[in-house]
Amino acid sequence: MLADQSLEDAQKAEADIRNGQWNGPLHGITVGVKDFFDTAGIKTTGAFEPFINRVPTVDAEVVTRLKNAGAIIIGKMNMHELGMGTTSLVGCFGPVHNPWDQNHVAGGSSGGSAAAVAAGLCFATVDTDAIGSCRLPASCCGVTGFKPTFGLISTKGILAGEPVDEETAQTLAYISHTAFTCRAVEDAAIMLNALANPAMSTSKEKKDYRLALTTTQKPSIGIVKNFKATDEVRAAFLQAVETFRSLGFTIHENIQLAFPSFDFKQIVESRQTISQTLFKQIDVLLLPTTTDVPPTIGEAQAAGPQAVSSDNTFFCNYYGFPAITIPCGFSANGLPLGLQIVAPQRGEGSILATGYAFQKATAWHEKHPFG
Repeated sequence: MLADQSLEDAQKAEADIRNGQWNGPLHGITVGVKDFFDTAGIKTTGAFEPFINRVPTVDAEVVTRLKNAGAIIIGKMNMHELGMGTTSLVGCFGPVHNPWDQNHVAGGSSGGSAAAVAAGLCFATVDTDAIGSCRLPASCCGVTGFKPTFGLISTKGILAGEPVDEETAQTLAYISHTAFTCRAVEDAAIMLNALANPAMSTSKEKKDYRLALTTTQKPSIGIVKNFKATDEVRAAFLQAVETFRSLGFTIHENIQLAFPSFDFKQIVESRQTISQTLFKQIDVLLLPTTTDVPPTIGEAQAAGPQAVSSDNTFFCNYYGFPAITIPCGFSANGLPLGLQIVAPQRGEGSILATGYAFQKATAWHEKHPFG
């Protein structure tokens, strides 16, 4: 926790803003950084015991972007050790608990980030997402998690300089995305403005991703038929679909999605083909984020580090699609459930427009674990 530094940064931001030197919507706003991203002069460990005293000298590129936007970095967010699990129970700083019910997991590997945003400790966090590592915990904790198009946000500076085996390096090079967690779709547009590489954005979005929130054109929606989900998750998802139907969205039913394996031999060709064919008649896809409600800590420990399934999320990483999870309801035991909106590469605007319309018509994103 960077308590003293945060207070100093807040005082400076306040003085700058009062002097007319406002630097945009993130100026003076508290943001956390997943403990994967290097922070100059501040420990960056990946929740890995051998790295417990690792202090980088250079900021990750996204950290630099946050600072340039005037954000106040309040600290490093706990995570599943080296991002190798979806529960955030394993790591040298101890387990992450779900703020809605501390007997349940927060998801992972960005569990500390989702828990912090849900609990109101900060307005947003910068995270990673390789199989759903940002979206899964965001769904479990009832907040918004956004993984943009592959490469739109830099991954430079994730435990920089540390050796990794060739297989891991190849896998991460293909599927690892920088992502972020925040409270609502409107916040997501602000974070994209600060973090996205303008060279990869569309001409409209180079100016301001918030323009997508003001569009009057409703993206056409495809409903994935073959997602995996329990009856409880499925019921909440179908209710969300009915919300879009009531708002006048054009809906195409029964989209059959080819879920990929971890075979990366054809990944480049697959990305080109699927992006061209899947979204011929639709702008976005809808499906649940998780397959089940967040498990208890005991259930997750028995099931292993992948206890929160990535069955509904990994295909976005493989194909490089942008995807967001937003809250869409609660389970019978009071835990949040997430709705996932997916678009073709560089389709962030369609995702933002669709998610924003849903959040204007519902109040799930306004619920907080402590009232």
